[in-house]
Amino acid sequence: MEIYLPDIYQKSIYTIDYSKLLNRGIKCLLYDLDNTIAPGNSKEVTKKTKDLFTSLKQKGFKVCIFSNSPKFRTKIFTSKLKIDGISSAGKPYTWKLRRFLKNNGYDKSEVAIIGDQLMTDIKVGNKVGITTILVNPVSERDFLFTRFNRFFEEKKMAKLTDKKLFHKGRFYD
Repeated sequence: MEIYLPDIYQKSIYTIDYSKLLNRGIKCLLYDLDNTIAPGNSKEVTKKTKDLFTSLKQKGFKVCIFSNSPKFRTKIFTSKLKIDGISSAGKPYTWKLRRFLKNNGYDKSEVAIIGDQLMTDIKVGNKVGITTILVNPVSERDFLFTRFNRFFEEKKMAKLTDKKLFHKGRFYD
């Protein structure tokens, strides 16, 4: 069950204490795209998001999109945010994440994944052993497959709540 338990739970990508992450030795931030950075139907990057990513790069973080979305979608955001991206990541399968760590010379203690889904983002991060950060979805609209995942996610959250390990809406870092 703990494979679904995030290390950190915050309201959004804007409420994460990035200074704490730096102090913990995190050097690389992997962001899910859909419903973490932007709604799944959006092609727009907000000024607030651009400013956040610029600030994170200035602090010394490597910032990257790590998404199950296809290349044509991730490219829209990586080009506008001037960051790298990995598309069709296959989360919760770990092979692309492990390859990313190896190819970029990161120890798993230096990387955090940030996303809105327990079943993909948190699970893949925990399976590899990197820091996992759950944020609330930016939109209530989900893709069909994501709606399927949300059904199972609610069941996992309920079990974690019963064990007093997690409570939706009670943020922590």
